[in-house]
Amino acid sequence: MVVSALWLPLTLAAALFQAWRTAMQQKLRGRFSVNGASLARFLYGAPFAALALVMHRIGWGGAIPDPNALFWLWVVAGGLAQIIATNLLIMAFGHRNFVVGTAYSKTDAVQGAFLAWVLLAEALSALSWAGVFVSVAGTLVLSLAGRAPGWREMARATFQPAALCGLGAGLLFAFTGVFIKLAVDALPAEDAGHIRRALMTVVCMTLVQTLMMAAWMARREAATLGAVLREWRLAMPVGALSAAGSVGWFSAYALAPIALVRSVGQMEILFTLGFGRFYLREALTRAELFGALLVVGGVVLVLWGAM
Repeated sequence: MVVSALWLPLTLAAALFQAWRTAMQQKLRGRFSVNGASLARFLYGAPFAALALVMHRIGWGGAIPDPNALFWLWVVAGGLAQIIATNLLIMAFGHRNFVVGTAYSKTDAVQGAFLAWVLLAEALSALSWAGVFVSVAGTLVLSLAGRAPGWREMARATFQPAALCGLGAGLLFAFTGVFIKLAVDALPAEDAGHIRRALMTVVCMTLVQTLMMAAWMARREAATLGAVLREWRLAMPVGALSAAGSVGWFSAYALAPIALVRSVGQMEILFTLGFGRFYLREALTRAELFGALLVVGGVVLVLWGAM
């Protein structure tokens, strides 16, 4: 059920901020480990998420929802699922056929649609389902463009470690969306609308993820933890973009079915192509252009089916 048409601009904004954050996060790779970059995203994103909640409270009034035990259960589950999914995706790079693993991780939109249908009873029209599959096909084409021998080789690699890591990452990213929606719905709605509850969920999940990553790194990567704290000027913009993206994703999840949000969110890969084309002067291949058209066509079908 679509609560408000605001889900669409929120999703597009979230996709744009995520692509922008990914581009900026490349600067952190030479300074931090993968875990360090993730911690920087959460640690320096938390103050901006809290600022968004406070500004919404000042602008629209109302109460700050009071978290309950069920809410915290879904927040911890969602935060942990996202961290493990990210690590599985990184593990795929350590295996042969890692490109296949990366491509399979992009199936999170389809997996999320099925999970939301089974667990949340979020139904889609046949046209929207077609759009989900078309948009995912487009992301697969873009992920594999110029990097894989062919679809037969991809099929043969399905049960190899890289592909399994990619599929596992996609599944856990899909579960993350479900847990976010459950957390938002677990908050009392008497004096807090969907956006307020979504912002509260962003703040709490970001804090939980910060604590998880900081505790892990204090034992395993103490030197990197210190570097993350010292390089706050470099990491702060990445945290701000991460928080902006999360505000968009979480709010969109609160306002519309997960499948619609994730399918339209595939536009992120087009924004990434745009950054490469206009800032890095990278030329588009025919395969990339075809994949981009599939993504756009899939999004149009999803929206058309939702009308």
